[in-house]
Amino acid sequence: MKNTEIKRYTKWHLLLAVLLTAVVTVGGLGLWAWLTLGSNGLTLLYSYQLISSNFVGEYDPDEVVDSAVSGMVSALGDRWSYYLDPESYAAEQERRANAYVGIGITVDQSREEGLYIRSVNENGPAKAAGLQAGEIITGVDGVSIAGDKRADGADLIRGEEGSQVELTVLGTDGTSRTVTVTRASVTEEAVSYELLSGGVGYIRIENFFTGSADGMIEAMDALLDEGAGALVFDVRSNGGGYLNELTPMLDRLLPEGVIFRTVSHTGAEEETVSDAECVEVPMAVLVNADTYSAAEIFAGELQEAAGAVVVGDATSGKGYAQQTFALPNGGGLGISTMEYFTGQGVSLIGSGLTLDVELSLDEASQAAFYAGTLDKAQDIQLQAALDALGQ
Repeated sequence: MKNTEIKRYTKWHLLLAVLLTAVVTVGGLGLWAWLTLGSNGLTLLYSYQLISSNFVGEYDPDEVVDSAVSGMVSALGDRWSYYLDPESYAAEQERRANAYVGIGITVDQSREEGLYIRSVNENGPAKAAGLQAGEIITGVDGVSIAGDKRADGADLIRGEEGSQVELTVLGTDGTSRTVTVTRASVTEEAVSYELLSGGVGYIRIENFFTGSADGMIEAMDALLDEGAGALVFDVRSNGGGYLNELTPMLDRLLPEGVIFRTVSHTGAEEETVSDAECVEVPMAVLVNADTYSAAEIFAGELQEAAGAVVVGDATSGKGYAQQTFALPNGGGLGISTMEYFTGQGVSLIGSGLTLDVELSLDEASQAAFYAGTLDKAQDIQLQAALDALGQ
């Protein structure tokens, strides 16, 4: 047996083995565990105990646990439930706080050569080092991340604050260069805004995580003070976030009434209401196929309760909310625990939003949008929203 296996056999594993030994014997604890977990739960735990105490080969206990939990989640058949291993869970917690240690870029795996840089944080170290949206990171510290290795690229780029990472970068002109970036604390701005010609306030909401509600309300108030007579909210490629960030946004925008409803896994129904104070200007919302969760209900409720015009691509049709539970191994388990509806009780599951104007960006415009370089005059979805507002 490898020494690494002995070191990774944690106190939690030992405690679990002791508990399970008691569970499979007759007694008060065995009865309690049976009533609490049932035969399926006991089967799962006892199987792990048998592996840990009897398997003759070499194995990684953490990988066994990760695979078991991932398999359970997969068997739910719910695309929205998930398991995060400890490293992924820590990264997700940072992302949801709109603050993290990194280099300040958003990437995807759309290019075979490596990680495609979709956007660069204006105040992050990547920007200072000269990285640009549209470039491709092909190597990290001399290790290629092309092809199947792209999946490991983001983990290789992460590291401790103050440490350096050497990136091999393929520029938009086809030339390759090496860039050294110092990792730092990066704060993501969840909301940006500007006053467009014609007196229309444009508000881009990146997510509905920590601080987004305050950011949106501050942006809206600033635009209204500048004389905005209409508002366009851009939630394209916004994957949602927290209901407690969504609620104050809708409360500030909408008149008195129910702004969304939820039904929990126990069948308990709850209504979230808005007071009478609201914003009385024409509104439009931009959406696409990656608009879901809180972002989707945001657009749907503005359409339903305030007559906002919804413009863009068909949305995902998400109608479940997840609760994330911290696990003893440092990971996280996200489970769909309730269904949500618009204020009038409409579920978006499977159907998505009813679009007032269905219009798609072409491939080049979509790439520019992700890179943050799409000129608003060339953004046909935004222009369609302005037309619908009479601007």
